[in-house]
Amino acid sequence: FALLIVFDALDIAAPKTKEMALVLKNLGADSKTLVVTEAVNADVVRASNNIPNVKTTVVNTLNVYDLVNADKAVVTREAIAKIEEVYA
Repeated sequence: FALLIVFDALDIAAPKTKEMALVLKNLGADSKTLVVTEAVNADVVRASNNIPNVKTTVVNTLNVYDLVNADKAVVTREAIAKIEEVYA
């Protein structure tokens, strides 16, 4: 099961892999990581695409396999609220 890291908002200055890698490194999420947002965040997706072992998803496509397969899950607060609404 993944360790859950909750963010108020996952905003990066620019859709750069280097910036996203730094954010994940500072969180200690340098192994298999699942990034979950409420809606598609093009900047986060673009910045995460080239990082090995990082997968991005939105709440409505979230599945058990992705959660179990990840070591860490970085989730926005809005996504947590939507997960509770949809899956509760």
